[in-house]
Amino acid sequence: MTKEHCCEAMINKVNYVCKEHKSPFECPDRVIYYSSKFNEYGLIVHDGGSSSIEISYCPWCGTKLPMSKRDLWFDTLEELGFDEPFEQNIPEEFKSDKWYKK
Repeated sequence: MTKEHCCEAMINKVNYVCKEHKSPFECPDRVIYYSSKFNEYGLIVHDGGSSSIEISYCPWCGTKLPMSKRDLWFDTLEELGFDEPFEQNIPEEFKSDKWYKK
């Protein structure tokens, strides 16, 4: 059995669920955002928006995190004819990590 994230602290931070806030970007206790679609980790910027700063190493155990697949996601969809993937009806597999795990 493989674990999805590098250490227990990262697992706990990524999977933290706030009972008060629906969005992780609204909760001051949520500090890490993980996008399975892009396989990338980020520190949440609590400025009222929904941005994060990509990180390359785990802040708790120091493990090198996987390279983001964001550019590959856009490139792959562009090859399939989707030049505006956030505005277009893209294949369901590209809405999660299924596109690179197949």
